Amino acid sequence: MSVKKLSILGSTGSIGRQTLSVVESLPERFRIVALAAGNNLTELLPQIERHQPEVVSVATPELASELARKLSENAVAKTPHIHHGAEGMLAVATHANVDIVVSAAVGVVGLEATYEAVKLGRTVALSNKEVLVAAGELVMAAADAAGRELLPVDSEHNAVHQCLRASRRCEEQREISRSADSARNDNGLADTSGKGKEISSQTARCKTVSHFSDSARNDRLLVSEARADQTSGGRLYPEVRRIVLTASGGPFRRTPLNQLASVTIDQALAHPNWKMGNRITIDSATMMNKGFEIIEARWLFGMRPDQIDVIIHPQSVIHSFVEFVDGAVLAQLAPPDMRMPIQYALTYPERVPEQQVQLDWSSLRRLDFEKASTRRFPCLRLAREAMEKGGALPAALNAADEVAVAAFLEHRLSFLAIPEVVEEVLSKTPRTKFTSIAEVLDADAEARRQAQEVVQRLSVHA
Repeated sequence: MSVKKLSILGSTGSIGRQTLSVVESLPERFRIVALAAGNNLTELLPQIERHQPEVVSVATPELASELARKLSENAVAKTPHIHHGAEGMLAVATHANVDIVVSAAVGVVGLEATYEAVKLGRTVALSNKEVLVAAGELVMAAADAAGRELLPVDSEHNAVHQCLRASRRCEEQREISRSADSARNDNGLADTSGKGKEISSQTARCKTVSHFSDSARNDRLLVSEARADQTSGGRLYPEVRRIVLTASGGPFRRTPLNQLASVTIDQALAHPNWKMGNRITIDSATMMNKGFEIIEARWLFGMRPDQIDVIIHPQSVIHSFVEFVDGAVLAQLAPPDMRMPIQYALTYPERVPEQQVQLDWSSLRRLDFEKASTRRFPCLRLAREAMEKGGALPAALNAADEVAVAAFLEHRLSFLAIPEVVEEVLSKTPRTKFTSIAEVLDADAEARRQAQEVVQRLSVHA
């Protein structure tokens, strides 16, 4: 068994730290060779000492100098090459010795580096939502061109990925059609039943199949046009009717609507099930996080917007459902612990024994489900509208939300004003189709500028 070499974008964040925990539990399988952090040297220093990466990156030149000084003071045996800024993120993501890139940085700061890793054909375990929310079409086109599948780390998409292993993909339907044609030709018989035409019509959407292989995944295939051709109904999984992403409902699932205007920061950060960073926790409270996941699911799994639903499941035990055309429904159950989906993504297509995370069936008394209200959670509606209109709107959705959430956490904006900021920015955003990551970043910057103006106006009148 060969040891896989990992780089982590966002090593000091929640997902980055839990990835390192998984790596430490499987030392015979993984080795860290590159780490990208932001400003948290307190967390990064012990990571360097423990894992001895070849390359590290921090946010600024000043932090790079401070890190070098501290490593010297601590007499670290193996000093890594130290980079900073966007160039540093790129160095970590594209390091020549890396097999798997874990994209866990928060915000668009990780977009360009992840995109370049995908283009190079690296295996990417994706946790950074902004990558597909802001630039899904570009990133998935690059993945198809490189013959690589993005492996989702988010618990919901990871659950869908697991359930979809029970479904045929487009290229497998194609092979069925070829086999049927071959059998008819061998027997010298014409197809009078019409079944051959039926199979062909199911597989006509799957036009371009890219084959790829490596030491661990030589049996996987990718379809390129099926994912992108959403308008004609093209999809990767013709046996799937829809997918359903679950949401806990956050801390305000049952809060009277007239009390949401006075929500405090501490209340919004008190997630009932998950321990996460501040922004994603607020996004869970508004359910913008689930809106982002709808957009991600569209690109990851080649689904039409109308094939992706959301349901509130407060226990966070079922992470997603997949409903098939014959009415069967598969669900993936696991405790609310990110180490499980992280390990799945890192070891895929294998399943490796894990003793740290187990579902306690004795405590599983009930599973509840309820409709996700867009009146209570208007961010869900805004995310769907941005996805359906496309162009620059999803990128603007993310940028405006990040600015609004930051303003809320800084006591400059009320909780209910977060969707107000987003909606106003979306109303001013053109449906421009991106042709490069530079255009995505320009649209992101413009949306942030507009969002700051809206925040300033709303905070003045608060």
